[in-house]
Amino acid sequence: MVTSGAEGPHPERNFVLRLAQKFLPLTKEFHGQQFVVRLNGKLYFTPLAIVLLTIETTDLVFALDSIPAIFGITHKPFIIFTSNVFAILGLRSLYFLLANAISYFRYLKIGLSLVLTFIGVKMLLDPHHAPPKWFQVKIPTATSLIIIVAILTTSIIMSIAATLHEKHLKKRLQN
Repeated sequence: MVTSGAEGPHPERNFVLRLAQKFLPLTKEFHGQQFVVRLNGKLYFTPLAIVLLTIETTDLVFALDSIPAIFGITHKPFIIFTSNVFAILGLRSLYFLLANAISYFRYLKIGLSLVLTFIGVKMLLDPHHAPPKWFQVKIPTATSLIIIVAILTTSIIMSIAATLHEKHLKKRLQN
C-alpha cells in the first residue's frame, strides 16, 4: 500500500473476469437489465452478469480480508461474526468512499499500512496464537482500538495540514 502508485483500475487483469470470459458463454452487448439471455436456443450471460459477478467477488474479498484484522483486535466470537457480516454488507461502499477521498488524504495509505502492520505484530505476539512464552504480549482490545484510531487520526491530520500548507505556499507565491 505504501509503495503503490496512483495507477487506475485494470479490469482486464481481474482474475474473476478472465475466468468468466474463458468458461462462460458471453454476449458482447447488454440486453436491458437481463443477466442471462437466450440466443439461438442457447443461454448466454450478458456483460451485466459479469459486472454483478465482479462486484460480488469484491465483496467476498473484502470480507475475507477483514477476518485477520478482527482476530488482531479481539477473540470474542460475537464481535468477530458481526464484524464480518458488516464487512460483507458495507465495506464496498466504504472502499469507494475512501478511494475518492484518498487524493485528499495523501497520508491515509501510510496510516492504513501502519494499522495493518500493528495488527500483524499484535497477532504474532498474542498468546492465543501460541508463540513462545517469552514472546507473548497481551495487548488489550481498548488499547488496540486507541492505537488504531490514533494512527488514522494522525495520518488524516497530517494530510490536511500538508494540503493547507501547500495552499498557503501557492498564495504566497502568487502575491
